[in-house]
Order: sequence, then structure tokens, then C-alpha cells
Amino acid sequence: MKGTKAKGVFAPPGDYIYFKSQVPLHKIPVGTKQWRYYDFGPKAVPPLICLPGTAGTADVHYKQIMALSMKGYRVISVDIPRVWNHNEWIQAFEKFLDAIDVHHIHIYGTSLGGLLAQLFAQYRPRRVKSLVLSNTFLDTRSFAAAMPWAPVVSWTPSFLLKRYVLMGIPDGPHEPFIADSVDFVVSQVETLSRDDLASRLTLTVESASVGPLLLPDASITIMDTNDYCAIPQQLKDEVGERYPGARRADLKTGGDFPFLSRPDEVNLHLQLHLRRVGVQPRPDLVPGAPKTPDVGSPYEENARDFNGYQPKGDEGSSGGPSNSKEGDDENLGGPTKSEGQEDETNLPIPSKDSCRGPLGGFDGNDEDDPPQDDHGSIGGPLGNEDMRNVEDPPKDGAGSTGGSSNNSEGQESNDAAKDSEASSLSPALEDKQGLSNAVKYITGLDHAALVLNKDPQSLTAARTFSQFPPELLVSYLLPAYLGALYLGALYITSSVQLCISRQLVV
Repeated sequence: MKGTKAKGVFAPPGDYIYFKSQVPLHKIPVGTKQWRYYDFGPKAVPPLICLPGTAGTADVHYKQIMALSMKGYRVISVDIPRVWNHNEWIQAFEKFLDAIDVHHIHIYGTSLGGLLAQLFAQYRPRRVKSLVLSNTFLDTRSFAAAMPWAPVVSWTPSFLLKRYVLMGIPDGPHEPFIADSVDFVVSQVETLSRDDLASRLTLTVESASVGPLLLPDASITIMDTNDYCAIPQQLKDEVGERYPGARRADLKTGGDFPFLSRPDEVNLHLQLHLRRVGVQPRPDLVPGAPKTPDVGSPYEENARDFNGYQPKGDEGSSGGPSNSKEGDDENLGGPTKSEGQEDETNLPIPSKDSCRGPLGGFDGNDEDDPPQDDHGSIGGPLGNEDMRNVEDPPKDGAGSTGGSSNNSEGQESNDAAKDSEASSLSPALEDKQGLSNAVKYITGLDHAALVLNKDPQSLTAARTFSQFPPELLVSYLLPAYLGALYLGALYITSSVQLCISRQLVV
């Protein structure tokens, strides 16, 4: 079969190599049991614990660990230890949770892991808050009937146990992603010892049946594949009948290991499940992760309020009409854009309430850059008007900004006074004032005023800098600019001469 063919020549995928370099493997003894597990993600979030099937290890859920942890979830993937009955499993798993200081958990179990998750939820209902069951079953009678040599499984050689486990994987041509998932699981089976395989097969055939759960059906998600699976369809249907109120997340394809062959779909359903049962991610606690909160979480609402987000249609909003789409709430699986890649026309327009950063700027990667429109203007989506003048428009006694017949006479008189004052200036003063304005624009005074949403004259540091004589500023700026041009030309000339000399030597 395909797994046997891959033996000895299997090359681990690149993302798995990266995972191993980033996520540490923990090995701790708890009582007489040795636990091997991965624990990654913010410790402040209730964890999602992944339980593999008979042929799986803690490594088979590496795609879920990498994807969900970067979104602010905590994921723990464990190996099933060497336990020989279901009561021993329940006690050992509870001691393991106590050892890692975890009390309330959400479990994602596949195949045998799904059965063990249900049994633990039945006998320890206070600790299990929700379940995600994938290609699993309720009792072991059918497996015990198909394995009459179960009493001697603990004395069976290792190669026979591995062959029996791999025979459960359907043989034949597979889709590329499904074939890769099979190869990866086969490589993990090769790492299991004889006692590990014997204990897991014993758990599969030992007489056990899941009883009623105190967990409501609304806290259960059933995620099965519809193409083919080692678990008979009849057993999977029994799980659906036992939990009629559970959410269904059927995958069209995926085989026995959809968490490897269809990781994007599985991760999407896991996110939806965790969000539905009240688990809020904390991407702000993930180092190096993009500060894009999970959709629909209170963290997102707080972030929007902090950044001066204005709901669509609110009066007095300085952000203009909202450019968000209603379908964004469903787009959890796709890649998210970083703040530097976002469309600049969709950024909020600065307002007095939104400037709350350390310097009064935006909360983002570029705190000093206000939103710009497609033409590079600072006007944003409202147009290309000149935003350098950030002073408030003149107001009348009632606080209005003008535009009525009562203020027209005052505006005309003010305009006439300004025109007469401008005409009285001498040409020398006009040139000096224009040079001062140009220098002030180059130094970024108005840019700082726009970010801070204040009058430029109220900025002490900027005002002090702008009060320097324009001739003095130009005398410093012009030589520096010419010197930079000279050094650039000298560097290009030396590079060309070096290339020519190398060609002559060759």
C-alpha cells in the first residue's frame, strides 16, 4: 500500500520542519505514565486539546497548532499514553490536566480520540466545556468482533501491529493532499513502539459504550468526511443520532485525516466552534502575530473603539461612509492583510477621539502616517482637498460653521480685510512668507499637526523649529542635499569602474 511504499524514503514537509523548529515538544511523567505533548498559544485562553486516533501522534495536529495559535488560541496536542482500559485513561488524563494546570478544556477528538473524549466528558463533565468529534464512534463492539485475537495483542510483534493498523487505511489512488496526509501518518506510525500500538488497539476493542452526557448538544460539533473513512458510515451515523442538536460540519473530501489533508477547512470549523462556545482569542498576546482580532470578538469591538471606529450611519462621524463588507464575518480561513498592505482608502479618517496613541497618532504600525487616497493626498476618501490647513472653520455665536445668510456679511468683510492686508504687503515680505511656508511644509509641521489633530501654532516643538530664519534652514538643507547627490554619483562611478576592471581581468 502507499504507506509501505513511503517507508524509509518519506521526506517531512517544509511546514512541519518549520513547526518543529518553533514549537517545543514537552515530555513529562505523571505518575507511572509518560506524556508527550505540544502546548502553544496564549496561556490566558482556555485550551483546545487535540486527541489523535490509533495511528496518530501529537505531531499530526501540527497544522492546527500553527494556524490557531497565530490567531490567539491555545492548542494542546497530546499522545495517547500507554493505558490498557478506559477507566485508567480517564484517571491518567485528569492527572495530566492537573499537572499542566488546566481545568476547563475543549476537546477535538478523531477516531479513537473522539471515543476517549466522549468518555472523559461523561465521567468528568465539569472539566469539558465543548467537543468537536470527527470520524468517531460510540461503542467498540464492531471493532472487537473484527479482531478476535485481541486477548493476545500485548504479545504480538511490532511489525504485525503496524501492519494491522495500516491495513485500516484505504488503499488505492488518492488526491495529492490526501496521499500526503497518509504518508505523514504512516511515518508517525513508524515512531510508535509495540506497547504504544498494543495499548491503543486494546482501547479500541475493549468493551465500552458512551452514555448520556451532561454537555448540551449545542456545545458539540460533528465534523465528518463524506468520501471514505476507516470508520464505517453506520457508526458515524450513530454519533449524529445521539447528538441531534449538535452542529454539523461535513467535509466533502479529506479521507481519514482531514486535519492534514484539509487543514484550512478544519481550522475554519474549529474557529467557528470555539467562538460559538464563548472562547475569545487573544492575538495581542501572540508575539509577531498581526494585530487583527478574531471576527466578532469583544477584543475587536474594543480595538475599533480605541482606533476611533465609527459605526456606519452614525451622525457626527468623521470617518465617512463605512467601507466594510457584511461578508467579512465569514472570512476566517483566508489570509489577513497586514496594516501596511491594507487599502489606504478603507482606513478611518483621523478625528479628535481617534488620536489616542502615545503621541496622539493612530494605533498601528505607522503611527505618524494619516490615511491617504489613491492620488497620495491626505484627504482620504473624502477627496483631494488640501489638508494642510487643519484649523477649525470660523464659527458664529451659535457654534455653527457658517453657510447661512446670517454669516454671509461677516465672511465677506473678513475676506475683504484679508485681501487688503495681503495687498499691503511688500514684495520682499511676500517672498519671505512664501519661503517660510515652503520650509515649514518640508519640515513636516503641518503633517504633525494633522496627525495630532491640533493647530500647528499650538505645537511648541514644531513652532520653535518653524521660527528659525528660512535663510538659515536653506543654508543647511541645500548643502546636505548636494552632498548626498555627490556621494551617490561617486558610488555609481566607482561601481561602474569596478565592473569594467573585473571584465578586463577575465
